[in-house]
Amino acid sequence: MSRIEIRHVSKAYGKTVALKDVTATISDGKICGLLGRNGAGKTTLLNIITNRIFADQGQVYINDEPVIENDKIQGTIFYMTEKTLYPKETRVSEVFKITKGFYPSFDLDYAASLSDRFKLEPRKKISSLSTGYLTILKLVLTLASDAPITIYDEPVLGLDANHRDLFYKELISHYNDAPNTVILSTHLIEEVTRLLEDVIMLREGAMLLDQPVDSILQLAYTVSGDQESVDRYAVDKKVISRETLGRYKSATLYQTRTAADDELISQLGLDLMPAKLQDVFISLTN
Repeated sequence: MSRIEIRHVSKAYGKTVALKDVTATISDGKICGLLGRNGAGKTTLLNIITNRIFADQGQVYINDEPVIENDKIQGTIFYMTEKTLYPKETRVSEVFKITKGFYPSFDLDYAASLSDRFKLEPRKKISSLSTGYLTILKLVLTLASDAPITIYDEPVLGLDANHRDLFYKELISHYNDAPNTVILSTHLIEEVTRLLEDVIMLREGAMLLDQPVDSILQLAYTVSGDQESVDRYAVDKKVISRETLGRYKSATLYQTRTAADDELISQLGLDLMPAKLQDVFISLTN
């Protein structure tokens, strides 16, 4: 069990408010996307969860235990960040052994297998790795950690499309074999939508959404067609974005769609399409 509860967490740096009364739950054994624009407070929240900084107000609990100065709980988390925490002259194979010392469940054989698949040379020193291969090293460490909670903060920095695809496939495969609680904080929403089960969305440090992806996408849909017909349909509805090109218009809505709505869409001759999570994100965070 690795349930994370964030209860009324606030954090400020001087006059800059990073988090404002954030409350959310990350369910045990789910892949949760932590989404927000730059400066929304995502990394601040992750640093509070992992006890790197302290909240000004509120608390985070894992399995009903506070995370502050709790070595037992922190030992269940493996946090992949942009920082490289090992000495630059350390070889990749040595990094694996060092990590095994901190995380007894670290799977050296799996790390070696992943290194081979990603073409990560075990004898290379950290100082000789490109930005992309530094990211690959961190991904290998996180996947092989077998920690009950794994956190990925911008996990595909510097990776080409092939390596990103390989990581996503490996994450799902490993998760299916040994489910754990996963947090993915990323700007590449369209790429990770198929991986996510739940979403926490922040806007300017405040909670915007904390819902299953399916629930979000069931509420979001786009109608398009003649401008007057779209405007007629959208009256008194929750429209989160509009686009107009001449007489053509589209509107994305975020609310329950009824049978009467579907009938009106048909009568007005409008096209109906499901909205993408990225479109919902862009609309709600603008």
